[in-house]
Amino acid sequence: MPRAGLTPQTVVRSAAELADEVGYDKLTLAALAGRLGVALPSLYKHVRGADALDRKLAALAVGELADATTTAAAGRAGADALRAVAAAWRDYARRHPGRYQAAQRVPDHADPDHVAAGERALAPIYAILRGYGLTGDDAVDAARILRSAVHGFVTLAAAGGFGLPRDLDRSFDQLVAVLDTALRDWPEMTR
Repeated sequence: MPRAGLTPQTVVRSAAELADEVGYDKLTLAALAGRLGVALPSLYKHVRGADALDRKLAALAVGELADATTTAAAGRAGADALRAVAAAWRDYARRHPGRYQAAQRVPDHADPDHVAAGERALAPIYAILRGYGLTGDDAVDAARILRSAVHGFVTLAAAGGFGLPRDLDRSFDQLVAVLDTALRDWPEMTR
C-alpha cells in the first residue's frame, strides 16, 4: 500500500527540491526514497523509474521557468522585455540549479505536460522576437541564439567559470545589450 499522502506530484516535487540541494547529477531514486522515508520499491508505485522521474522533473522545471519568464515579460516589449526575461531566467537558474539542469531535456512528445510546458516556455521568447520583427526561421535561429547565450552565461557562472575580477551582473547586462543590438540589426546581418 502506498504511503499516506505520497502522490506522484509530491514525489516529483521532492525530487526537485533534492536536485536543487545535491545537484541534478546526484539525484537518485535511492536518495529520493530516503528523503521521503520509504523503501525504494515503494517509489515505483508513484513513478516508473529513474527515466520517468527525470521526464516529470523536466516538465515541472520547464513549467516553472515558463511561469517566471512569462511573468517577467508581461507588459514589456523590446529591450525591456529581453532584459526582464533574461534576468528571470538567470534568477531561476541560480535559485533552482538542479531543476534548471533538468529543464534542459528536450520535451518528450509522449508527455503532454512536458510538451505544453515547453510551448509555454517558448511563448515569451517568440513574443519578444516578434517585437524585433523576427518570425519563422529567423525567430527559430534567434531563439536558439538567445537560449545559448543566456544558458551559457548562467552555466559558466554556476560552475565558477568566470575568474576575472569583473562584476558578473555588469557582464550579464552587457550580454543582454549585445543580444538586443543583434536582434535589432538582424535584418542587416542576414542579408
